[in-house]
Amino acid sequence: MPGGTHRSTAPRDLARDPDLWPHAPLPGQPQAQVVQAIARALECEMERQDLSLRQLGLRSGINRQVITNLLRGDSWPDVVTVSRLEDGLGAPLWPGATNRASTAAGVT
Repeated sequence: MPGGTHRSTAPRDLARDPDLWPHAPLPGQPQAQVVQAIARALECEMERQDLSLRQLGLRSGINRQVITNLLRGDSWPDVVTVSRLEDGLGAPLWPGATNRASTAAGVT
């Protein structure tokens, strides 16, 4: 389970086959499955909007390397990162969300 020292293992390293990230099976790893779903949604939305890492970084205020690490499953994103990416994309990333986190919370 992530948190504290458990975050030293990257989400992708919890997959049966890390090379298949973000589509690799992650049985028994619900937190890593959430990160994987966020990475898939991010990848899909960037492709849909034809956005580069640089463009999304400028829109969201999130460093390109942080975005790359999330896409590759090398890091556990925090709430601020996910929310800022959602705002930059104008689309939800969190699994099951129907709108951006800041919109759902009434933040503009």
